[in-house]
Amino acid sequence: MKLKILFLMCSLSVAFSISGKTFETDKFTTKDGGELVITFIKHGSLQLTFNGHLIQIDPVSEYADYTTFPKADIILITHEHGDHLDAKAISHLEKEGTILITNEASNKILGKGTVMKNGDQLTPVDYMAIEAVPAYNTTPGREKFHPRHRDNGYVLTLGGTRIYIAGDTEDIPELKDRKDIDIAFLPVNQPYTMTVPQAIHAAEMFSPKVLYPYHYGDTKIEELKEGLKDSSIDVRIRQMQ
Repeated sequence: MKLKILFLMCSLSVAFSISGKTFETDKFTTKDGGELVITFIKHGSLQLTFNGHLIQIDPVSEYADYTTFPKADIILITHEHGDHLDAKAISHLEKEGTILITNEASNKILGKGTVMKNGDQLTPVDYMAIEAVPAYNTTPGREKFHPRHRDNGYVLTLGGTRIYIAGDTEDIPELKDRKDIDIAFLPVNQPYTMTVPQAIHAAEMFSPKVLYPYHYGDTKIEELKEGLKDSSIDVRIRQMQ
């Protein structure tokens, strides 16, 4: 059997429809038997629902009408670029008690939120633990896009299932420190993040059980799946353009 994912019961071809627009979703059963639903919005914007709790990642109004979305329990911002940080979208998703997690630069722009730096760990609610991990460029000439120590990726633990959301990064050496990742999101759009060969290398460094490329724009993303066909990684391509 090529892949053993005893905890992952994925329902494909499911849709999340809101205000006339349909987004692809995948459903999983987490290790403790909970329900995790991933909704693929666009670019770097994702929605996770775990046992009814709603988590938004890098919501941006250009990609969805967040006035029509249910309010979020938790909002995670990886960094301050306009395709990841949108104060308007955040304001539409916030309610009393919404937990906003950001990197330091985003916090200064918004004037609110809880700052996490690379290496920080936090358990803001009893159903989720968060680890902020490095996300940066390494290719000469690209370092200015995402300098080291500024931006975050996040590792989320929900129901015992570990989800890595890389943010904007290249195949940095710290990826070898990602342990026991069940579901991963890796960005694949040069020159800001990874080339396809870099993404293949990145995935091989920590071997997630399921890999979703995201933030991929016009990249020939099928080449990533082809490049990992002989690995144990289940590469799933969803509509994120």
